[in-house]
Amino acid sequence: MEKSMSSGLRTTFLAHAIVAILLGLGYLLIPEMVGGILQWDMSDPAYRTLGAAMLSIGIMSWLGYRASLWDEVKITVQFEIVWTVLGAVVLVWMLLTGAAPMAAWLNVAVLVVFAILFGYFYTRD
Repeated sequence: MEKSMSSGLRTTFLAHAIVAILLGLGYLLIPEMVGGILQWDMSDPAYRTLGAAMLSIGIMSWLGYRASLWDEVKITVQFEIVWTVLGAVVLVWMLLTGAAPMAAWLNVAVLVVFAILFGYFYTRD
């Protein structure tokens, strides 16, 4: 018998999809405006590439939200764990070396929350 995806993981996918799609669109389409709000110089075109990647990750989470079976999303959950942990580590390193503004702590917090949630559901489901 195939195992269903839990409602908690489904909710996590939905929340992650919303956050990643909004940030991805912001970084892709209006990085200077987002950077101005965060006091972060995002004039480098690489931020648009990051936006495209985040938008893709958000769409992947949306597809995970729409799935119903654990086997359909297992590899996506594994990817999300790797992405959120490595993203948080890199941002902390940037903060400690002065390469990112204090606003990056918000990004770290969001990544850590999603790392914990995806990790929890990976070990539970």
